[in-house]
Amino acid sequence: MVITMSKTQSKSIRTVNRFVEWLIRMIGYALILICMSVLFPKSFYINNEYLGLYGLLVAVIMYWINETIKPMIVLFTLPITGLTLGIFYPFINLLMLYLVSFLLGRNFVIHGLWIPLLISILVSIMNIILDHLIFKPVLERGKK
Repeated sequence: MVITMSKTQSKSIRTVNRFVEWLIRMIGYALILICMSVLFPKSFYINNEYLGLYGLLVAVIMYWINETIKPMIVLFTLPITGLTLGIFYPFINLLMLYLVSFLLGRNFVIHGLWIPLLISILVSIMNIILDHLIFKPVLERGKK
């Protein structure tokens, strides 16, 4: 007995799979941000009430900003990024963190410049590691 799916069923399954993949990535990103909040409590604060809801909210807002606003800022700062051979790029990530901090108010607070800059670099590195070691192998295994 062969079970066939219609195109709409197949499309809805792909949509659900993409949403689940996105949700898992956001949870991973939120865990990274919460860990940074625990490691650097004086410079990087995320309200951990409500079982990490604000960590997840920071992750979702960061995702949205990175997909919409950050490309424009990267384009405008391309000359200075090129002149500094890419050293300016972490400052763009820091600017995105400050923007999220502004949007969330007292539930996500960043103090200083150098420790948050280090945190933005660490978050980027941890996100790359999480993506290459966990997400990609799991997603490739799920597609087989």
